[in-house]
Amino acid sequence: MKNPIRVHAALFTAAFIYAANYSLSKDVMPHFARPFGLVTLRVIGAALFFGILSRLVTQDRITGRADNVRAVLCGLIGIASNQLLFFSGLELTTPINASLVQTVSPIVVVLASAVLLGEKITRARAAGIVLAGVGAALIILGRKTGATPGQDTPLGNLYILLNATAFGVYLVIVTPLMRKYHPFTVLARIFLVGALAVVPFGWRQAVAIDYAHLPLLIWSEILYMVICLTILAYLLNNWALKYASPALTGVYIYLQPVLAVIIAVGLGKDTFTLEKALQASLIFLGVFLVSRKPKPSLAPAKPLVASSQD
Repeated sequence: MKNPIRVHAALFTAAFIYAANYSLSKDVMPHFARPFGLVTLRVIGAALFFGILSRLVTQDRITGRADNVRAVLCGLIGIASNQLLFFSGLELTTPINASLVQTVSPIVVVLASAVLLGEKITRARAAGIVLAGVGAALIILGRKTGATPGQDTPLGNLYILLNATAFGVYLVIVTPLMRKYHPFTVLARIFLVGALAVVPFGWRQAVAIDYAHLPLLIWSEILYMVICLTILAYLLNNWALKYASPALTGVYIYLQPVLAVIIAVGLGKDTFTLEKALQASLIFLGVFLVSRKPKPSLAPAKPLVASSQD
């Protein structure tokens, strides 16, 4: 691994940025801003940033009908649907519930790969899908622990599950584009599509924000969501994934909800109960089983031959 300390620092910082968002967003929603308004600010900001950056860094352009259709689908599923569902769910549920339910994204990646790419699902992965599904279902249908008045926790949990589903599908369909074109080219296109899809839903909520009277803390949290969450976290992940092993990135998948729990409890935004710990263990075990690579099939037996190498 190249620059192991920098790789770990990048992955940890990205995980921390995502984890902190679960609690910081609760300060902003719903009193100062509504979810669709926040999504509109985030996506427009990212579309402008990556659009300018792609022009400065590369002359690469997406060509061909198939790739352009795929890019549109990525923008609709991975940006618009993903973000609208996430912030709608986070407004209604608790930070810990949201962080735990969203951990099922790797499960969706495996299922989407099986459906779209024809990959086989082993028995271990099937067991992992069932375990994680049970854990997520228990959270979604569980009691409204830590919820505030006016929240609809089960509905919010369901939105987060749909968000994780959209993100998992997005990871599968965006991979061919990332392998073929420069990442900034792909991001510029999909965020542009996402912005065009989000604005009709969120522009009213975006302009309804009372920007002149926002407290400094709320301003900083909104800027955090636009700059750190949407732009910086991706840049860190994109750089680190060039050098990190799949096993290492898997560790940080588990770290994100752990950090989210610590931050939420530390800030008094949520409580972590034994019930949630048991539900989390089911999801973590399921994701662990699904994330394991299937063992290669054994070749036909051959006569044993002495080898000089270990």
